[in-house]
Amino acid sequence: MHSPERGAGRPAPSRPAGTLTAAGELLRALAAPVRIAIVLQLRGADRCVHELVEALGVAQPLISQHLRVLKAAGVVHGERHGREVVYRLVDEHLAHIVVDAVTHVEEGARGINDRASGTEEL
Repeated sequence: MHSPERGAGRPAPSRPAGTLTAAGELLRALAAPVRIAIVLQLRGADRCVHELVEALGVAQPLISQHLRVLKAAGVVHGERHGREVVYRLVDEHLAHIVVDAVTHVEEGARGINDRASGTEEL
């Protein structure tokens, strides 16, 4: 559902091409299911690789590869604590992007199911 106060009747402000390119790169970095899952995990708490492996059931080399992509895109930051690197989100905006996308998909799926069962709200 669209909120009426979010730009209703007003043209969207133009953005510099570099800003749009950078936003596209960020979205590309977030465009893998494992990376989305990593962001959702880091939204709750900072985590090291083995914690992500355990939580997501994904092999350590694959988690490390996805973390490298997220780090290069400026989504996560790693800080060494002894023998481990603890990862955290760079900022909460990134978590909001992912949570909003997941919520949108879940709401769309509910809407499709409601329409199929005839229980859609009018």
